[in-house]
Amino acid sequence: MKRLLPFAHAIDKLNNFLGELAVWAVFVSCMVSAGNATIRYLFDSSSNAWLELQWYLFAVTVMLGTSMVLRVNEHVRVDVLYGRATGMRKAKIDLFGMIVFLLPATLLMVWMSWPWALDSYVHQEMSSNAGGLIRWPIKILVPMGFALLSLQGISEIIKRICFLQGSYQMDLQYERPLQ
Repeated sequence: MKRLLPFAHAIDKLNNFLGELAVWAVFVSCMVSAGNATIRYLFDSSSNAWLELQWYLFAVTVMLGTSMVLRVNEHVRVDVLYGRATGMRKAKIDLFGMIVFLLPATLLMVWMSWPWALDSYVHQEMSSNAGGLIRWPIKILVPMGFALLSLQGISEIIKRICFLQGSYQMDLQYERPLQ
């Protein structure tokens, strides 16, 4: 399994890059929103394309940022068992959750959403709103985002197994969210 660590680190690097794009998508979305609101109130003019661009940027943020959230160990979890566990036990809980829940769910989502996105591309689907944007680029993000999340899950599985074998050090520190 140790031989797969370079593959896991390559996945991490890819998802770090895409996660940075997601961060910028938040910034651009805020700028588009502010610009659209300013134009709407100052000039009494607006465009559905600008509103849809905000939605698209939000989708970019979610679909490209989710894998990075998993990589940095900030994903949502039920911490009834996890919060009090030691490093080895945390790794086992993570491994179980990723194999039994994460990978089947994300791979199912890729499988189910791919035909939907492909159909949108084939038909060059457009927004039904006046002045709206083309839809297929954003629909392609759904299977792509879940595929990236699946890849990050594989990376995390590889790292957890190596950690349990003693051939990889990782920080499994987890701070329970404030409530």
